[in-house]
Amino acid sequence: MTAVLDHGGDAPMERVALVDLLDRLLAGGVVITGDLVISIADVDLVQVSLRALITTVRDELLPEEDRP
Repeated sequence: MTAVLDHGGDAPMERVALVDLLDRLLAGGVVITGDLVISIADVDLVQVSLRALITTVRDELLPEEDRP
């Protein structure tokens, strides 16, 4: 699978493999947020909030004793 990246402006669009796109996103980090509200007759019964940060851990950030 491939995806098309649009850098905006007059820059040409770039085709990249989906695996490469995922690698780029994880290298910089991805924040996922979401809210779910279940209500009946305008009365909120359940509210669920999701906040997640997904990123890679680099060896430079690990303490010396944890490095492979």
